[in-house]
Amino acid sequence: MSDHPHCVENIEESCSCCCSGKHKERDEKEYKDLMNRLKRIEGQVRGVEGMLENDAYCTDVLIQVSAITSALNSFNKALLANHMRTCVADNIREGNDEVIDELVTTLQKLMK
Repeated sequence: MSDHPHCVENIEESCSCCCSGKHKERDEKEYKDLMNRLKRIEGQVRGVEGMLENDAYCTDVLIQVSAITSALNSFNKALLANHMRTCVADNIREGNDEVIDELVTTLQKLMK
């Protein structure tokens, strides 16, 4: 069991221990877009697994992994843009400027 009380061992039921514990209800369009992106990325990862199982040449695998990295970066960009338009903007309008520090910390983690 995790040392963090808000964490669940099964990652599909909860997020990892770095989660804030906050939640966000997404509109249907955003949800579908993000899920479609993740499903494509999942398919790409499975494709790389297949490549390894079939002894694919190293550079071919590297190119596919690079495509996955690019897809994950695009996912993050879409999610970050929506976060700034909704969560961050709403919090600032409500006088909660702490969200700015949270955003800065998040951006620093993303830029490692």
